[in-house]
Amino acid sequence: MDLLKLFLFGAALFLLTAACGSDHDLPPLARGAEAISLLGDTLKAPDLPDEVRDEYRENLEAAMNDYKLDPENADAIIWLGRRLAYLGNYREAVRTFTEGIFKHPEDARFYRHRGHRYITLRMFDKAIDDFESAVRLMRNHPDIVEPDGLPNKRNEPRSTLHTNVWYHLGLAHYLNGNFRSAAESFRHCLEASSNDDMKVAAIYWYYMAERRTGNDERAGRLLEVVEPEMDVIENEVYHVLLLVFNGIFDANKLSETSGDALLEATLGYGIGNWHYINGRTGRAFQIWQEILETGNWPTFGYIAAEAELARR
Repeated sequence: MDLLKLFLFGAALFLLTAACGSDHDLPPLARGAEAISLLGDTLKAPDLPDEVRDEYRENLEAAMNDYKLDPENADAIIWLGRRLAYLGNYREAVRTFTEGIFKHPEDARFYRHRGHRYITLRMFDKAIDDFESAVRLMRNHPDIVEPDGLPNKRNEPRSTLHTNVWYHLGLAHYLNGNFRSAAESFRHCLEASSNDDMKVAAIYWYYMAERRTGNDERAGRLLEVVEPEMDVIENEVYHVLLLVFNGIFDANKLSETSGDALLEATLGYGIGNWHYINGRTGRAFQIWQEILETGNWPTFGYIAAEAELARR
């Protein structure tokens, strides 16, 4: 994509969001920085393989063209924000979703997506505010399937607006160390889940939140519905980790499920937490530190490991 076009577009978004109000303005950062980690490190957009980056740029250009044709269209704004984020332009994504909120203040989707990217930027309190706004807006409205920006192998979307709002709200509370509120949110996510992918994702974090609050018995009951044979096509790592928590798999064999940075961060955080809740805190912090050395800072597993180290 023409970098000048992207720059001019970003400048236009900045002016628009400034006009929308300062409550959700992003803090100024050094040129090229996207966020500051919970440990004080400057975070820049991660490098992508050439083939992936080229594909994402083409998708972004198409989304930008759709937006230019109809800048009031809610779907066009949402996809523009999502495509910006896939390329690591998280701050521009937040500004884009802020524009969407200004134009469509009753559409819960904009709060859901902006909240997601506030998590990426380590702005958990703002994320919680957005997800709670989404909860209010989606109340008494039927759930809708959310299309995938990065389709799974079946090209079958597995999450919905309701499950995504509750899931990410729970995650924001969890990262903030508010495990009781996190457990409550993941309970709602589980109740709204209609397939095994979302069920294992909700149960995974719900289980860990309950363990952190000392509700070991309640946490154990959550594992009763987890079976080796489930229709899981996206969240295999969560599924396998739950089986480990339930004593079915040997944790040493989990490396067989990894294969990319996202999976490795997810897996690493889960194994670290397995050691932590079983009293092996030294090993847990060692694993979490190793995750930070990978540099894949936008993933939830990385952010969770970072939060653990920041609270230490």
